[in-house]
Amino acid sequence: MRTEIRFSGFGGQGIILAAVIVGRAAVMYDAKYAVQTQVYGPEARGGASMSAVIIDDEPVLFPKVTSPDVYVIMSQEGFEKYGVSAGERAVMLVDSSLVQSRPGCRCIEIPATKVAREALGRDIVANIIMIGALVAATGVVSREAIEKAILDSVPKGTEELNLKAMRKGFELAGQVKCE
Repeated sequence: MRTEIRFSGFGGQGIILAAVIVGRAAVMYDAKYAVQTQVYGPEARGGASMSAVIIDDEPVLFPKVTSPDVYVIMSQEGFEKYGVSAGERAVMLVDSSLVQSRPGCRCIEIPATKVAREALGRDIVANIIMIGALVAATGVVSREAIEKAILDSVPKGTEELNLKAMRKGFELAGQVKCE
C-alpha cells in the first residue's frame, strides 16, 4: 500500500532528517520501498522547509508526492505553505506548541516542542517525538523499524535521549487527538 507523507516546519527543526529516518525504517527494517525528497534553499535558515517520503510495498516509479495521505507539520509557516491545502481524507499531525491553525482533515495534536523542552530538556528532539507519534498514529512503519532507524541516524551519545523522545511520541499520539 502506498503512503505519501509530507513533513514541514522551519529550517533547523530536523524536517529532512525526520523523512530520512522514516524512509530508512521502511527500506532497511520493514522490507518496503521508499523514496525521500526535500526542498533546499533559503528555508534552511529558519523559513518554511519541506521534506517528503513515499512508502510502498511495490517499487516507487514516480518519486514526487502528489497527494499526501499524511502531514507532519511543525511550524505555523510550514502549515501555511505546505499543509493548508490538505485534503479532507488526509491525516495531519501538528506540533500544537507551534501551530495554531487546524486543517479540514483529521488532526492529531502533539505538543512536541513543549514536551521536548520540558520533559527532555532539548528542543532539538521535537522531530523525533513527531516521528514516534507518526508511527503510533498511522503504523506506516513498525515501531521496531523506527527505533532501529533512529539509532542508525542520530549522533553518537544521543541515542538514549532520542529513544526517550520516540517513546514520548508513541505515548502522546494515544493521548492527544482531535477529529
